[in-house]
Amino acid sequence: MHELIRDITLCILFAWGIGLLAHFSRQPLILAYLIAGFFIGPFGMGWVKSQESISVISELGLIFMLFMIGLEIDLKKIIRAGKVILFAGAGELIGGCLIGVAFFAGIGLAIGGGKFDAVYLCVACALSSTVIIVKVLYEKRELDTLPGRITLGVLVLQDIFAILFLAVQPSLDNLQISVVLLSIARVAVLVATALVLSRYVLPRLFHQIARRPELVLLGALAWCFLIGEIAERLHLSREMGSLVAGVSISTFPYALDVTAKVTTLRDFFITLFFVALGMTIPIPGLQVIWLALVIAAFTVVSRLVTTFTPLYLMKQGLRASLLPAINLAQISEFSLVVIQTGVAANHIGTETANAVSFAFVVLAVLSTFAMARSDQIVRGLIGPLKRIGLRDLDHRRAGGGASGQEAEEHGEIRRIVILGFFRAASALISQIERQNQSLLEQISVIDFNPLVFRTLTDRGMHVIYGDISNVDTLVHAGIGKAEIIILSVPDFLLVGADNEKLVRHVRALNPTAKVVATADLLTGVDDLYDAGADYVTVTRLSDAGELYSVIEAADAGLLDDKRAELDVQLSDRREVLP
Repeated sequence: MHELIRDITLCILFAWGIGLLAHFSRQPLILAYLIAGFFIGPFGMGWVKSQESISVISELGLIFMLFMIGLEIDLKKIIRAGKVILFAGAGELIGGCLIGVAFFAGIGLAIGGGKFDAVYLCVACALSSTVIIVKVLYEKRELDTLPGRITLGVLVLQDIFAILFLAVQPSLDNLQISVVLLSIARVAVLVATALVLSRYVLPRLFHQIARRPELVLLGALAWCFLIGEIAERLHLSREMGSLVAGVSISTFPYALDVTAKVTTLRDFFITLFFVALGMTIPIPGLQVIWLALVIAAFTVVSRLVTTFTPLYLMKQGLRASLLPAINLAQISEFSLVVIQTGVAANHIGTETANAVSFAFVVLAVLSTFAMARSDQIVRGLIGPLKRIGLRDLDHRRAGGGASGQEAEEHGEIRRIVILGFFRAASALISQIERQNQSLLEQISVIDFNPLVFRTLTDRGMHVIYGDISNVDTLVHAGIGKAEIIILSVPDFLLVGADNEKLVRHVRALNPTAKVVATADLLTGVDDLYDAGADYVTVTRLSDAGELYSVIEAADAGLLDDKRAELDVQLSDRREVLP
């Protein structure tokens, strides 16, 4: 026990120290944790030698990580997401596994006879890193964009696929229908038990302890370990149980509270997991490095093919098809779990496992930089893709679209132009539909969201598919002929620009138009006027006015009447972005 405490102390100290270096040099923290583990582990300085300590640290970190991943999975949202995410996820998983088995078997890795290196590698390469993706998309504020939602939806489907694989993994060398059905039955019993308890027992318990934060935290941990232990008794794994435990209460009324309280513990144990993983990585030989580079290259290429293709065929446009492919182009932490289970079952060799760990490190670093610059990468790829014959949403086939022409001329822009389309613009269009339907014929919208493009086109509106941060898009769209130009997207959602820069571009192209811009901060209002805006909206002011009227209604005992008034307004709105 004293040795375990000493080992954990070393893990935390070196993770923090090397993490500081990574922070100041702007490198991924996961890389720092892996380096810390390697440095203090048996293949480095040898300060942590106990395999039991490494195993305990790793398992605890993994249990907490998967529990938190489960808490962040909202199956209702995935079901509502519809066919785009389902087809994209199915295409990526099925396509990736089929191509992976063929590729890895083709380069000589085992696929039978008690060894399944090719099978484990194809599964590992089909899974993407939830930790890296969510962290980068959150920092870029792109979780609620269309590519962000597609990316997260595919991640959820990957997690479900990984659970199913782990269920049948112990029986790979004796893969009979009865064995597979028994494994699936065990998973079904585990999921049913978790759902029943979370539906009928937990709400009452958590309602009683809602005002005791320490008991909420303790209850969440107890739930995690309880379902993990049930999974172990069903001959599954505690890791799978922790993931199911998280998913089963993801829509729980107290899920947000649980997530907030467990996050600190999660970060602590995730750090331990990656440090422990670093301890298991030996100094690689040339064969391991070569295989790792092959795995990394295959992962990137296969992800681009299997993710981009289904999205493009579903007419999501080049941009919305490329961004999820770039976001998903790395190996998951869950992949390392899959590989470790394969090593424990003697299904794969240690050389293969080490190569996957190195490939994970390489892709963790490269994909972090790629995701941070994904918009520039996509802009660079769209031109060549169009030149080889791939059509974007701004290309209309003969007989298609609202006008039935080969393509609409961008010069036919209307007198009112909405640059960028998000929730404020969606509400504006709905308001105009209710108050002055004829005004819609005088409006053009420029945006690169395929949902916006299709929905507004189907309603008969004039839409130009393009990136508003690109000056060429504004020029070719004919922005110089507009009379009123509205920029309703806040700065934190704009990609590759901000409202001040857009106002300057627009004013340079059209000196006479009335330009309406949006300010996130009060300090930005004067900057927008200096840039050439004629009017600046500050949404917090209208929000404040609405909230004040709610307070007045509550004090006057008229809150129910005000709510009924709002319900009437909401009942007949047809918003593009609900």
